[in-house]
Amino acid sequence: MTDIDTTPFEISSEPFYHPQGNEIALYEAAYRSRLPVMVKGPTGCGKSRFIEHMAWKLGKPLITVACNEDMTASDLVGRYLLDADGTRWLDGPLTTAARIGAICYLDEVVEARQDTTVVIHPLTDHRRTLPLDKKGELVEAHPDFQLVISYNPGYQSLMKDLKQSTKQRFVALDFDYAPAELERGILQQETGIDGEIAGKLVQLAATARNLKGHGLDEGVSTRLLVYAATLIGNGMPPAEACQAALVRPITDDPDICDTLNHAIDSVFG
Repeated sequence: MTDIDTTPFEISSEPFYHPQGNEIALYEAAYRSRLPVMVKGPTGCGKSRFIEHMAWKLGKPLITVACNEDMTASDLVGRYLLDADGTRWLDGPLTTAARIGAICYLDEVVEARQDTTVVIHPLTDHRRTLPLDKKGELVEAHPDFQLVISYNPGYQSLMKDLKQSTKQRFVALDFDYAPAELERGILQQETGIDGEIAGKLVQLAATARNLKGHGLDEGVSTRLLVYAATLIGNGMPPAEACQAALVRPITDDPDICDTLNHAIDSVFG
């Protein structure tokens, strides 16, 4: 048991999430067995929102870590700090989650160094433990603890990929951008934009996504569509909102910009 206050990690109101398939049932089944979960999909397709929704639905605290290439094992598990009284140990987010029985979500885990991610291995099998070598402590995970990781397979490379020894510790859920009608409904729900404008934004997204691999590394995300709809809802002309939210963030290539701007003109002209 622990006396750590879980309030800062609790989700008080329901995050909007519209299922695309049976991902909610699959996640609930994994959580009942405390199986670690890997969520894969393109940028801005709803991976993080899904995890937030599931933490709310299950009534569990959620600790999210945005992984990056400078993150060390100590950033995850904890370190000794110096203060006026000497040294004291400060738990990292992974250790805190294991102690309090939270869902620990490592977002874009492939951004972290491979020698950092190996620290999660003992938490993802029958041991469910976390060795704190510097402290000489073995943390046994709370019965409610679950580990979740996410990444974008589109950005995989030899330098940025998960080892098989890590991947095969998780059950995996594949995510993608929602079908057009569902994505249109998401925009309306998220921003209050009318159905006609939402439909045109989704149409533009399809055009941009068709350019992936032909000048674009990644298509327009649902997140960017929400941004565009939000700008339009706040009085910006649709063409200007789309240029600011759907074109400039994803490319600096003049030819691709021209192609997307022509698409905007044809849809909203």
